[in-house]
Amino acid sequence: MRLLLIEENIELSVQLNDLLTRYNYQCDVSESVGDARYMLDIRNYDLVLLSLEGEQSSETVHEIKKILQKSALIVLSRKEDKQSEINALRAGADDYIRKPLDTDILLVRIEAKLRFGASNIIEIDDLIINPEEEKIIYRGEEIELKGKPFEVLTHLAMHKDQIVSKEQLLDAIWEEPELVTPNVIEVAINQIRQKMDKPLNITTIETVRRRGYRFCFPKKIS
Repeated sequence: MRLLLIEENIELSVQLNDLLTRYNYQCDVSESVGDARYMLDIRNYDLVLLSLEGEQSSETVHEIKKILQKSALIVLSRKEDKQSEINALRAGADDYIRKPLDTDILLVRIEAKLRFGASNIIEIDDLIINPEEEKIIYRGEEIELKGKPFEVLTHLAMHKDQIVSKEQLLDAIWEEPELVTPNVIEVAINQIRQKMDKPLNITTIETVRRRGYRFCFPKKIS
């Protein structure tokens, strides 16, 4: 499970990152909402922890939730008044936890939201992509596509009709993108086309010259 922590307090962000990593969560950290917008653009997150402090308001919650759509959002805040909690929840937050944090409570709340949160299943016409189970079903038949090709397909499907560059795909899917060469993307795309598109006579991904790739299903091969 991949989490994004938006926390401007560096000491607290380090502590929370260490805690979440210890419990086997993949955790990215952003010190500002501005940086978080970029990270949300290139990566898919199962859950976001948003520290709501200072002048930040329910509008920030609404903005982040709009980007997330199906992913869970938990607000962390030192604000103790009831109205702040009501405003955050009405703006789209899935939970609201007050600081100072009880880490046991935080972990349980994260588990609950990941267990009962909104589904990330993608359904487009006859095609179903289930990221949680790494499963693809087309017209009732399961398609054998696993590993990085599956992750590339899923990321592109989640950004349907958008052009995604090789660099964005590397950053979103590979843990250490600087250690791999861009041709791993081409290999993954080729696997998708050989194992899925050709046998099913469909096109799921198109190459946009010099810019990247775009998920384009449904698009029949003429």
